[in-house]
Amino acid sequence: MKEHAFRLVYGNDLKEEIQNYCIEHHINACAIITCVGCVNQLRLRLADGKSIRQWNKQFEIVSLTGTIANGHAHIHFSGSDLEGKCRGGHLLEGTIINTTAEIVLAELESVEFSREFDESTGYDELVITNKR
Repeated sequence: MKEHAFRLVYGNDLKEEIQNYCIEHHINACAIITCVGCVNQLRLRLADGKSIRQWNKQFEIVSLTGTIANGHAHIHFSGSDLEGKCRGGHLLEGTIINTTAEIVLAELESVEFSREFDESTGYDELVITNKR
């Protein structure tokens, strides 16, 4: 396993920048270890797999978890608003950093990730291949 750490700043798109980092650093198989920071615009797909919501207000990043396969991310987000109420779901492009986001990734060197369409779910799902 190889660790990567970087910081995003005001105006960066959280999901796009994570994907871009992995592409630029030729990371094939990756997991998010941690992320702390805040956003001022949040876009999520909700649990029904169809509904998309956007909030144009500040959220503290409480949790960010996911996998990245060749620059294609599947990330779930949880964040608390100014009243401490949490929102969560599937992270979409258009989630914009407010002050900062400190991100640590784990590059997985013993496996390869890819994504293939799965008719049973209707999504491109993770395919894991052992290198050893």
